[in-house]
Amino acid sequence: MTHDKPIPDPLDDTAAAALETPVEDAGPARDASRLELERDELKDRLLRKTAEFDNYRKRIDRERQSLSDAIAAGVLEELLPLVDDLERALNVEAAGEGAEAYRRGVELILRQLEEILRKRGVTPIEALGADFDPHYHQAVLYEPAEGHREGEVIEEFRRGYLLGDRLLRPSMVKVAKG
Repeated sequence: MTHDKPIPDPLDDTAAAALETPVEDAGPARDASRLELERDELKDRLLRKTAEFDNYRKRIDRERQSLSDAIAAGVLEELLPLVDDLERALNVEAAGEGAEAYRRGVELILRQLEEILRKRGVTPIEALGADFDPHYHQAVLYEPAEGHREGEVIEEFRRGYLLGDRLLRPSMVKVAKG
């Protein structure tokens, strides 16, 4: 059997040229545009996820610090009655053999405890002579007092303390009234 038409040679220049010419010229440009759009969307998603993660990390750090501060405040607050007791012990007049040595020992313990509290940021509230402030003072008595202005703290029954700007314990006070 013979063929009237010759079979095209695959290496023929005209056949190779037909294979190389694109069917539609807009195809690669459209693909590039689509890929650029997809890239921009992925980049935007990445930036948003990075920002979300950064915000999450900062929130967790704040919560962790807040929890740590609350625990520290609780422990420090539990130490304050010891300071009160030591101060009361120093206000008692003791007589007898060894009383002075006992007093020096109590003073030493009190100074060490106050130093620990100071290093941790605990400061006493200066109440005597100050105007009554319900944020820092707990009034247990109101009493007329000559020579004092109304609302002035005239006696402190228990010292109050701050941890930085945070109230650990209010001062228990007597306030002058008019």
